[in-house]
Amino acid sequence: MPLLLVAIGFAILGSLGGLLLGAALLLFREQVRAKLVPWLVSYAVGTLLGVALLDVIPEALQSLKPTPVFATLLCGILVFFILEKVVLWHHCHDDHCAEHAAAAPLILIGHAVHNFIDGTVIAAATYVSIPLGLTTALAVAAHEIPQEVGDFAILLHAGYSRTRALWLNVLSGSSAIVGVLMAGFIISRLPDILPFFLPVAAASFLYIAMSDLIPSLHHNPLEGGAIRQVLLVGAGILTVSLL
Repeated sequence: MPLLLVAIGFAILGSLGGLLLGAALLLFREQVRAKLVPWLVSYAVGTLLGVALLDVIPEALQSLKPTPVFATLLCGILVFFILEKVVLWHHCHDDHCAEHAAAAPLILIGHAVHNFIDGTVIAAATYVSIPLGLTTALAVAAHEIPQEVGDFAILLHAGYSRTRALWLNVLSGSSAIVGVLMAGFIISRLPDILPFFLPVAAASFLYIAMSDLIPSLHHNPLEGGAIRQVLLVGAGILTVSLL
């Protein structure tokens, strides 16, 4: 039970912490947000790649042979591709997201599904080791912050009040706790399945970084160009390595 509580705490740190920090960015002027968000996205890319490739996959390879690890990784990427198509499980990083502008309520559905998956990922990492759970929660928080900026802005533009948008996002974000409980229930009864959660976690992080975040950096370059982006990506990787 204590390990489950630790996982729930990490889920709150990752999902709801990222949500609140993203909401706080709305207090800044749009011009300031336009400069800050690409910085955060670059840093998030580094943390996601670092956790997936330096922590999660090596940990999975200690318990499983390479073929099932990379087969599960491949299946996970395909599943996340399907999810993005079906429930708009997509990352908005600015105030004008064409995919979601006409369907603001679907943001909450996609957000809930996304956070549920984040919860299962955090739980699996925590059950392997608490340090891995911490770095996983950090990666979740890092990519949640720029996403929340876009999601909040779209809900506000759709007519939601700030208070209502905040509470609806908190409600959908709390699905991460449900994900932790679900993963904890499965792992406690089928402990041999735990190593397979790890390639799925890596697939989630790699898919987000490669299909959503990195393309957004090409469309929204930082002042200072590619060098500053690489430095911030490196900072994210370094953070994971130090932790």
